[in-house]
Amino acid sequence: MTNLSRLETDSMGSVEVSNMALWGAQTQRSLLNFAIGDDKIPIKLIYALVTIKRSAAIVNNQLGLLSKKKKDFIINACLEILSGLHDKQFPLSVWQTGSGTQTNMNINEVICNIASLANNDPLGSHKPLHPNDDVNQSQSTNDVFPAAIQIAAAQEITNHLLPELNRLIITLERKITEWNGITKTGRTHLQDAVPLTLGQEVSAWKEQLATASNRIQKSMEELFPLPLGGTAIGTGINAPKGFSEEIAKLIATSSKLPFRSAQNKFAIMASHDGLVHAMSELKLLSVSLLKVVNDLRLLSCGPRAGFGELCLPANEPGSSIMPGKVNPTQCEAMAMVCTQVMALDSAVTMAGSGGHLQMNVYKPLIGFNLLQSISLLTDACRCSRVSMIEGIQPNLMKIENNLQQSLMLVTSLTPEIGYEKASQIAQYAHKKNITLKEAAKVLGYVTENDFDRIVNPQLMTGSD
Repeated sequence: MTNLSRLETDSMGSVEVSNMALWGAQTQRSLLNFAIGDDKIPIKLIYALVTIKRSAAIVNNQLGLLSKKKKDFIINACLEILSGLHDKQFPLSVWQTGSGTQTNMNINEVICNIASLANNDPLGSHKPLHPNDDVNQSQSTNDVFPAAIQIAAAQEITNHLLPELNRLIITLERKITEWNGITKTGRTHLQDAVPLTLGQEVSAWKEQLATASNRIQKSMEELFPLPLGGTAIGTGINAPKGFSEEIAKLIATSSKLPFRSAQNKFAIMASHDGLVHAMSELKLLSVSLLKVVNDLRLLSCGPRAGFGELCLPANEPGSSIMPGKVNPTQCEAMAMVCTQVMALDSAVTMAGSGGHLQMNVYKPLIGFNLLQSISLLTDACRCSRVSMIEGIQPNLMKIENNLQQSLMLVTSLTPEIGYEKASQIAQYAHKKNITLKEAAKVLGYVTENDFDRIVNPQLMTGSD
């Protein structure tokens, strides 16, 4: 040991820790034993854990287990952490113990050492607070860590993802209004089909996203019952009567979300089905978003040798060798995000099914993947809206040309002349490379006047 380090102790003995660090022995052991990858426990999850520590101190004081002085030390340390002053003091890898114990203790130790500095006690002295006896009082990692994931996920979904998704939906609603009078060729099987309006086409995207938003909102109902007070396995050993209800009330008040104490803590602690459900709804949002951007890629492909019906904003050069080339880069970024979220969902599904008896030991993975997915989808929705969707313009000339060339306009003739004759008109027009009207005239099935009366693309859309 040098003057640049100190000895911190835990139940297994002493460990050398840098004097620049506010963590203690258990955090240092984790740094040494789990130097796996670059993925760190997300700071939002750290903040949720700190919120629990702050709330636990208040409740423990109210129930006569913790002195006011110790409560104040814990609260002040938590406020410093929540203000972002100590973000670098939480360096642990996601790939640690499956319960998240080392991260729980990382927070306990940092709170203790912040209090030591405030009380002019040496770092690592466990004065005036002890990481287990005081900061972790009435708690276990097994109830605290899953509760923190639920809190962080619900906050990030409520405060960031859903508002951003709603802004995207509102943007699409504006496009529906603007484009409802533009009649264009519909497509099924990537082949020409009967017409619809561009507004109707966009309405499908909007409805998909609105439904996905509703699903995500409903899935949060399973995140609000908290297992706090269940301690080690759900029985509530070493937690006082009333602790569960009071801490849930405090967290609900501070977060402005309807958290409550779970009636059956065994279920939430032994498995994390609510978190798996929330993740699955993020996957479904990804499915919808991927459909939207794939449609945009197709409708904008070209600009001359493809559909070319939509003009996406030209944000940056698309090629290092082909001058003037512009690519649908926002679509590609969103597609990669959606693909990543789908893969993360698979991992969460497997992790959720991996619990044994009273414990699931995939907690850090579940929390990391869930929060990463929320963050990725939030950012991708914002970027695609601001840098692409708001600036999309219809190529009216190409839309009209494609519409007039469509052989499937013949569908409106079927009630008048029957399917077989209508089919012959379409096939003859395609074979001779002439219009449907010309083919109908040659075959003698419909007069020009009747053709003009019956084949009206705008009426075929069913729009007002």
